[in-house]
Amino acid sequence: MLYFNRWKALAVILTALVVGLCAVPNFFPEATVKTWPAWAQRRLVLGLDLQGGSHLLLEVDANSVKKDQLEQVRDDVRRQLRDAKIGYTGLGIKGDNVEVRVKDADLTAALAKLRELSQPIAGAFGGNGQRSLDVMDAGGGLVRLTVSEAAIRERVRQAVDQSIQIIERRVNELGTVEPLIQRQGSDRVLVQVPGLQDPTHLKQILGKTAKMDFRLVDTSVSPEQALQGRVPLDSEVLKGTEPPHVPYVVKKQVLVSGADLTDAQPSFDQRTGQPVVTFRFNSSGARKFAQATTENVKQPFAIILDNEVISAPVIQEPITGGSGQISGSFTVQQANDLAILLRAGALPAPLTIIEERTVGPGLGQDSIAAGELASYVGSVLVIVFMTLTYRLFGLFANIAVAINVAMIFGILSLLNATLTLPGIAGIVLTVGIAVDSNVLIYERIREEVRNGRNAISAIDAGFSRALSTILDSNITTFIAAAVLFYIGTGPVRGFAVTLGIGIVTTVFTAFTVTRLIVATWVRWKRPQTVPI
Repeated sequence: MLYFNRWKALAVILTALVVGLCAVPNFFPEATVKTWPAWAQRRLVLGLDLQGGSHLLLEVDANSVKKDQLEQVRDDVRRQLRDAKIGYTGLGIKGDNVEVRVKDADLTAALAKLRELSQPIAGAFGGNGQRSLDVMDAGGGLVRLTVSEAAIRERVRQAVDQSIQIIERRVNELGTVEPLIQRQGSDRVLVQVPGLQDPTHLKQILGKTAKMDFRLVDTSVSPEQALQGRVPLDSEVLKGTEPPHVPYVVKKQVLVSGADLTDAQPSFDQRTGQPVVTFRFNSSGARKFAQATTENVKQPFAIILDNEVISAPVIQEPITGGSGQISGSFTVQQANDLAILLRAGALPAPLTIIEERTVGPGLGQDSIAAGELASYVGSVLVIVFMTLTYRLFGLFANIAVAINVAMIFGILSLLNATLTLPGIAGIVLTVGIAVDSNVLIYERIREEVRNGRNAISAIDAGFSRALSTILDSNITTFIAAAVLFYIGTGPVRGFAVTLGIGIVTTVFTAFTVTRLIVATWVRWKRPQTVPI
């Protein structure tokens, strides 16, 4: 156990040195680190509880999800019956159901075709033979389709998953550092942005559904006539975004959906110098947009965001390039925000802020100061205890523990990990585990000396026979850390990560670094007694 060839010793030293040096950027100002090469800029990020920031708890609007699902079922029913050439009347949404009336002669065929819409639920809430739709004959030719509760729960779950991805893209576009975005419960999303003291802008960005589409303006009636109740069946009245919020009569049919957008950037109109948003469609969207503008030259079309008309320009000529621009008396900030929303995509359902907290940096500074004081006091006590109890070997253990801590910070820096108070607690606990490993080795050496072994033999036996005990204790602790990581969320995961990394570095330093230091001392001194 005490023999190290030259290459093995060099590998241990280089590993400890390189990993430890990865923590160096944390000791320099951020402005200085940004001037370094990209590979050397990795550093720890302080969490919300250390540097302050914004905490938002958002709830997905389950009623909106249910409404969208019912509308989708209605459209599917229309398409299914039309494809089967089955006549129908009275198709619409009644409460939590979709109802349609067909002739008695077509009832059997209609039920068969509509039951094809009911699919097994295979998501997190599926199983047990549950299906997405219940299709029943309500009598008198009336067919009633009911969306099952399991299907609604599954759709809410999917909406939360989609919202998390979209929120993450929107927050990252704002240039914030290491946001925490995760599910909480079945229909909520937790957003924590360290360092952001004013959440107003963040709430504006997250509060918009950003559902955009392009539709034709209905010129068959004036807005005044529509407001008096003369709205065509295939049209609706929407207000403009800019004061005095002029009403527009727009057709319900969507020419091109915002889902076909591939890019959106803030820019300036070359003629007027006003801020605008330029956009580009994918191939499918470009084809649909070219067809719509070709067929409707000299007709106005509306650009609609979240059921409000941003602008309604007149199509002067076919637009076949798959790109265009949106103008609407924007400020530079509004144009930038709109571009962010369009790039990130539309939320599947509206989000409601049900909890909001702003953590000031003062609390974080107090926590850091308290953590530093505790770390200094604890480290000094450990150093004194190990030195008084194990003398020279205690000094070796202190050096190994210091290298262990440096390696922990180095690995966390490589991962660009977010350090929180629970994470600091995990590091402090790791220091105790590292010291404990050295105590087990040294006590085993003492036991071997008492059993009559000479110094070198006792040291070698102490390391080899303590190995299994240390591995057993660290493996069980690592399993606990892994369970905390997979089951826990937020701060619990931070604690589990630092604890797990600390266990790995502890085993490495106890059986390579400490052993290398002791082996070097043994070769140099050739001791006759063990100085413990």
